[in-house]
Amino acid sequence: MNDAGRHMKGEDDLLVHFRAHGIAWTRHTHPPLFTVEESVALRGDLPGAHCKNMFLKDKKAQLWLVTCFEHRKIRIRDLERQIGAQKCSFGKPEALWKALGLRPGAVSPFGLINDTDHTVRLVLDRQMLELSPFNAHPLHNEATLAIEGVDLLRFAETTGHEPLVVDFDALEALQAAREAEAGAQA
Repeated sequence: MNDAGRHMKGEDDLLVHFRAHGIAWTRHTHPPLFTVEESVALRGDLPGAHCKNMFLKDKKAQLWLVTCFEHRKIRIRDLERQIGAQKCSFGKPEALWKALGLRPGAVSPFGLINDTDHTVRLVLDRQMLELSPFNAHPLHNEATLAIEGVDLLRFAETTGHEPLVVDFDALEALQAAREAEAGAQA
């Protein structure tokens, strides 16, 4: 239970939710993974979109969960402009637990099942949604659930969250142009 006494849902609750909303999944078990690098090294040829997740808090105390391809290289400031946030920093583990019932190393959009107060805004990588399946941790880091990209959108909707879908290719292009310009000036 968190500090408000609310019970946080776990993987079994998540799978019940999936069944209730017709969301099919495939489950892959593995040793605990804490980083993208560990995930890449272990997964082999597991198909689909593999993500990284950033739990952020802006200067107005708005919480954000950003889910994008694991290889993305973007500036947080560019993302802020795109989503209408200012001065984002990484959220503290206590805030992550309180809002999403997740611990560091297990962050995933499936944590929205615990955000019954709708305090977290979800940001999704548009290009990632075009590749199926979508792979993410099921509220802990000892397994991966694969669902269809459209089902990720449906899951967010069933939890009362309307995701902001962002063109991360465009954000990466901004960063690449900035780096190229800096290289040309050097």
